[in-house]
Amino acid sequence: MSSENKGVTQIDKDELKNILSASDSNKIVVDVREPEEYNDGHIPGVPLVPMQTIPDLLEGFDKEKEYVFVCRSGNRSQNVSLFMKQQGYEKVENYDGGMLVWDGETKQGMEKHIENAGDLKTFKK
Repeated sequence: MSSENKGVTQIDKDELKNILSASDSNKIVVDVREPEEYNDGHIPGVPLVPMQTIPDLLEGFDKEKEYVFVCRSGNRSQNVSLFMKQQGYEKVENYDGGMLVWDGETKQGMEKHIENAGDLKTFKK
C-alpha cells in the first residue's frame, strides 16, 4: 500500500509487481544503482540509469510520463525522486525498500544501460 515521504509517493513490492505486469501501465520503472549492482541482479526489463547520470539526462525524461525509481534500499531512489520533483517532474514515485525487499524474478548481467537522453526518450517498457 502506498504512502508518502517528503512529498514522494512510496510504493511497495506488490504495487511494483502490478505496475510491471500491467500491459497498459504508462509508468516507466528505472533502476538508479551502479552498474555492478545492476549486473549482480536486477528486475528484468528495467533499464539502468545510474543516479549520478540523472542530471545529465534530464532532457530525456518526459514531464508527462510517470517514473518509478528503484535502488538497493530505497534511499538513493528517494533522493532521485526528490531531485526530479525539484526539477519540475511531478509524476515520480519511489520503490520503498528497494532490491533488498524484492522477491520477484531477477536477471543478472547488463540488460539495458541508458547512457544518453536520446535513448531515454525512446525507451519503451
